[in-house]
Parts: sequence; C-alpha cells; structure tokens
Amino acid sequence: MPGKIYNLFLSHSWSHSDHYERLVALLREARYFHFKDYSVPRDDPIHGASSSRALYKAIKKHMAPCHVVLVLAGVYATYSSWIRREIRIAKLEFARPKPIIAVRPRGNEKISRIVARNADEVVGWNTESIVSAIRRWAQ
Repeated sequence: MPGKIYNLFLSHSWSHSDHYERLVALLREARYFHFKDYSVPRDDPIHGASSSRALYKAIKKHMAPCHVVLVLAGVYATYSSWIRREIRIAKLEFARPKPIIAVRPRGNEKISRIVARNADEVVGWNTESIVSAIRRWAQ
C-alpha cells in the first residue's frame, strides 16, 4: 500500500517539453514517493478550450486538487505568458494559495526572475531536493 499520494501540477513550456518529461521521469524514480500529475502535457492538451479565458478556467480546474505547483524555472519561463498565468492561478485563484516550487533545470545557472520571485522555494535538479520540497510544502 503506497503512502501519501501527492497531487502535482507541473508548469512548463511546451517548447521545452523535454524538461517536463525528464522531471516526470525523475519523480517516478524517487523511492517511497507517489504522485499524480495534473499538468497539461503537450501530447494531451485541454480540448474544448475555445478561448484564452476557457483555457485559464480549465487550467485552474486541473490545478485545484494539487498540493503543490512545480515550475520549471529555465530562463525561457520569463517569456512564457502561460507560465505567468499558471503562477497567477496558483497564487491568486484559490482560498489558500498553492505553494510554488521552482525547479532549476539541469545544468542551468540562471533561472527566470519571474519564477524565482513567485516561488516559495527554489530547488536544484536533484530528486531528493525536489521530493523533500514537495513533502515540506504539501498540506
């Protein structure tokens, strides 16, 4: 019987979906850690979102059951309007804001200032660091 299952929303840029896929693989390999991924991967977009507002609402619905929002914090995130919107949803759209953990992509020294400014914690590309932060911030 698994322990707690952490509901996660992984905010990422579809143009850098390889980072998302590597992060999911990293989390799946973590011992004694179980999670459900509520993010919107490139190969499974939200269907029926006919406008930006509809997509915003759909993302909010995906994020609602999540304990934590992980944001891939590469510099490219600064230029992604949807990553900024997902941060806004996490911080402003719920009675209790969703904690944001910024994950520095492997090999990156610099990270997005927008992501860093809004993160509750910034962690490196390390399984133990990421899982520990999720456990700390999940409520």
